[in-house]
Order: sequence, then structure tokens, then C-alpha cells
Amino acid sequence: MKIRPEQLKSHLLKDLLPVYVISGDEPLLAQESADAVRHEARKQGFIGREVFHGDGNFDWGSLHNEANALSLFAEKKIIEVKIANGKPGDKGSKALCELCANPNPDNLLLIILPKLERGAQNSKWMKTLEALGAHIQVWPITGDQLPRWIKQRLLQSDINANQEAVEILAERVEGNLLAAVQEIEKLKLLATDGNVDAIKMSSVVADSARYNIFEFVDKILIGDAQSAARSLRGLHSEGTDAIPLLWAITRELRILVKASEQVSNGEQRDWALKNAGVWEKRLPLFRKALQRCSAAHLRMLLYQAGAIDRGIKGMRKADVWDEITTLVLSFAGSQTLRPSNIKLLIDH
Repeated sequence: MKIRPEQLKSHLLKDLLPVYVISGDEPLLAQESADAVRHEARKQGFIGREVFHGDGNFDWGSLHNEANALSLFAEKKIIEVKIANGKPGDKGSKALCELCANPNPDNLLLIILPKLERGAQNSKWMKTLEALGAHIQVWPITGDQLPRWIKQRLLQSDINANQEAVEILAERVEGNLLAAVQEIEKLKLLATDGNVDAIKMSSVVADSARYNIFEFVDKILIGDAQSAARSLRGLHSEGTDAIPLLWAITRELRILVKASEQVSNGEQRDWALKNAGVWEKRLPLFRKALQRCSAAHLRMLLYQAGAIDRGIKGMRKADVWDEITTLVLSFAGSQTLRPSNIKLLIDH
């Protein structure tokens, strides 16, 4: 079955299926959907959690072994499989189908994927997963949808904002949902009476830190490596958490990877960027990045971002800030990261 993201919480209150698939390229919505599944699973006794990354040379046999392993404490567990390229391959497809053919009631299978191509959506392995569980497809919020989405999030935070205030915030974040959530968190602290008009919204969104994530990402896109590195140091020194920084970088990388693939297939560059979700006034920034970075280089950067994410979560030893610096410099045009050394970062 398929479930829209906004239906997921009500669904989970009624039923917890053995399989959940979350796909899409909007990091915040995908993360929130995965968190909702994990939260409800823990409430129902799925205390353990094992995470696998089904890419490259992953041993799909280890997934089968984990699914059938007996816990020392007989606890139920979540088996989470992240497939960054959305393609499990023949061995992975077979392994996923086998797990669905003989589901273990003590396991909940959570599959996390990027936006899927039509072939993957219609594949046997995906149909098998959907038949046993639920598929939550996360779609980007368009410019027309963003004010309504922001209004809903404000109401969920007990903030009553007029339409002009909502439009100001929508214009400020330019489609970046994580940034919108961060501004709403700020409003929760500053709007003590719960009411926000255009004047208050303007003052809040203008009162940003000296080094802000928006400007930081823009410097990367235009290829100003030195300035981007200074902004990164400033954000770090101000106590900015690594996760929103990495999300912001990864979001732009996913857009560029998608656009570069379309350009390589013969599409016009601006059309490809717009189709990937770039707003009109940000096209010049993305054009520069697309001119500077090859499709292969962008994919390499995206793999490195995934490795850093695992480092943040303690799944591999990493000096996270050093690796983010390397990623930023390479993305901005300083050739510090190449295929010859990225394998060392990803494999550890």
C-alpha cells in the first residue's frame, strides 16, 4: 500500500506493518517520516535497531543473517536499510523479496531510498515490499505549496501568523524546509503571545547569525572556496550543529546530481535545474555549480556526504568537521577530494 506523509501518523496509531519504505529527495520530510515509524515501533517493543547501507559491495547475506538472528534478550528490533542510489541490484532485490516471503514477527523492516525512477517503482522488489507493508513517497514542497505548509507548521507550534507574515517566511527560506523549521523554532521562543504579524516576522528572520547557513551554501555554489571555508569556521565556532549544515549541503548536491543527469541526457540546463526544484532567482548560483562540477564529481561528493552522516551518527570513526571542510572545499572548486582518496573516507 502507499501512504502520503501527512497520513502516516494517523496510520501508525491504528496499525504497525512489518515493512515501511520511505523514498524521496526532501531530507526533512523523509527524516520525519522515518522518525515517526521508529518512534511507534519503539512504543510497540521494537527496542533494537540495526542499520545497513545497501550500496556498492554490501553483503546482502548479512541482512538475511541479521533478520534471522536470535537476540540474547529476545528483543524485537528495527532492521533499517539505506540504499543511497535507490538500486539494490539483483542480489539486493532477491534478498528483500526473500525477507518479505518469510517475515519475522520480531523484526520491522525500514527501507530508506531517494526519489525512485519509474523502473524501480514498478520493480518486483518494490511491489513485494508494498504488498507486505507501506510505501511513503516524499515529494518536494513546491513554491505554491510552501506558504500553506509553513502555515500548518506554525499552527502545530501554536503560532498564529497572518498571511503576510507567512509569505515573508516563505520568501526567506526559498524552499528550504529545514531552514523554515529552524525559523519556526526561533519564533516559538520570541513570539511569547503566540501571535506573529509581518513586522515581527520580518524582525525575526532578519535577526540571523553573523554566519548563516543560507549564505554559507551560496558561497559553495558560486565557487568561493575561501569564503565558504571561513563561513564554515564561523558556524562551527558559533556552536552550529553539524547535522543541519550537512543537510543543507546534501540537499543542493541531490538537486545538482539530478539536474546533471538530465543535462547528460540532452535536456537544456535551466529546464533541468527548474525540474530539480531550483527557484528562478537561484538559477545563477546553480548554473555556476553545474558548470564547475561534473556529474561524476557531484556523485562522489554525495557519497562523501553519506559517509560524514554515518560519522555524525557514530557508525564510523570520523573527524566530522575536518571531513565537512574537505567536502565544502571540493564542492566549491578546490580539488581536495578525488576518487583516489574518497574510498578511504567511505570505507572507514
